[in-house]
Amino acid sequence: MLDNKQAAVDFLQMVVAGNIDAAYEKYVDMNGKHHNAYYAPGFDVLKQGMKDNHVQFPNKVFTTKNVIGDGDLVAVHSRMSLKPGEIEVAVVHIFRFKDGKIVEMWDVGQKLESNSPNTDGIF
Repeated sequence: MLDNKQAAVDFLQMVVAGNIDAAYEKYVDMNGKHHNAYYAPGFDVLKQGMKDNHVQFPNKVFTTKNVIGDGDLVAVHSRMSLKPGEIEVAVVHIFRFKDGKIVEMWDVGQKLESNSPNTDGIF
């Protein structure tokens, strides 16, 4: 059985690859909740949003930068290239697990700007 950190990364990789139904079946307690401000409550709504996003951006690339676990909470800091070379986003997903399933999820993102004054980047 995967630990929560591995499960969180695997879930995100499956979603980015378009295996959204399988990712939700394997990792999500559909009775849980998400905190994405762009979607109505319920994992079923977020799941459909992820499917719609995959249709819009089928070639996106996901790169894990950092994974932090503390008990039932896992944070994944990643780089998401929706259109590689065009739309790049730094994302942090926070998951709360119970019995090996995601029961709560938060996500925040920041678009990478090519003209950022911070030459250290955001990774």
